[in-house]
Amino acid sequence: MTHPFMEDAAAALAAEGIGTFRYQFPFFERGIRRPDPRPVLLATVRAVVEVASREAGGLPLLAGGKSMGGRMTSLAAATEGLSGVCGLVFFGFPLHAAGKPSLERGDHLGETALPLLFLQGTRDRLADLSLLRPLCADLGERATLHVVEDADHSFHMTKRSGRTDAEVVEELARVTSSWVTRVLARSDA
Repeated sequence: MTHPFMEDAAAALAAEGIGTFRYQFPFFERGIRRPDPRPVLLATVRAVVEVASREAGGLPLLAGGKSMGGRMTSLAAATEGLSGVCGLVFFGFPLHAAGKPSLERGDHLGETALPLLFLQGTRDRLADLSLLRPLCADLGERATLHVVEDADHSFHMTKRSGRTDAEVVEELARVTSSWVTRVLARSDA
């Protein structure tokens, strides 16, 4: 949760009026690289959403995350739901393993009725856009895909793009803020 991208994204979201509640999975706290078993990861997501809901004091609650954190959040939402959450935001959804294009990791997304925002780079080796675009189309109006040209899975930019990583993080925050406004307006209707 102290990775520079996470800190920069939290600051950029705060500048847009969106607070964040960052956390780490148990395996990361223990200093190991191998993720915990899926039930532990999902229980962690649910516990964090419960605490964030209490701390939010009635404010609208979104859930999501970067890479595996976003995927585990979507799995938790699809399997048992996430009480009080009004939408899911994914900063680099890991649709498949690097170099192994597949839709398998996205099969569960149809099991949640929540609005979904996918923020992806064109150079993301964990989400082939030729697979992610049709998946989002199949999810219908619930899914919004925002693509950042020349960004990789960590939203690093190429020099030839003429853009900095910081500019992209600000873009992601603006896009998220605009999407949140639309989602909340629909839920009030």
